[in-house]
Amino acid sequence: MNESHCYIVSYDLCMPGRNYDSLYQALKSFERWGKLTESTWAIVSNLDHVQIRDYLMQYMDRNDRLIVVLSGKSAAWNRMIADNQWVKENIVK
Repeated sequence: MNESHCYIVSYDLCMPGRNYDSLYQALKSFERWGKLTESTWAIVSNLDHVQIRDYLMQYMDRNDRLIVVLSGKSAAWNRMIADNQWVKENIVK
């Protein structure tokens, strides 16, 4: 099995009024996850960035935007939705 890594996932949902509950459930299906801002999440997975993108795109419209980035070693933040301790343990290693 591949080693797990933390990825930052950010998206723009371009279809007004669409129900994206299935996307949110897909994001919550990863090993560990944290909602950082309204449309940015951190997830921990043994999948790579392309596999994560392809998986999440199943729950999005064709015109929605999505980026998946392998998290680095350092970060700075202010007033995220996720608990600061969760961020320290999962993003900043």
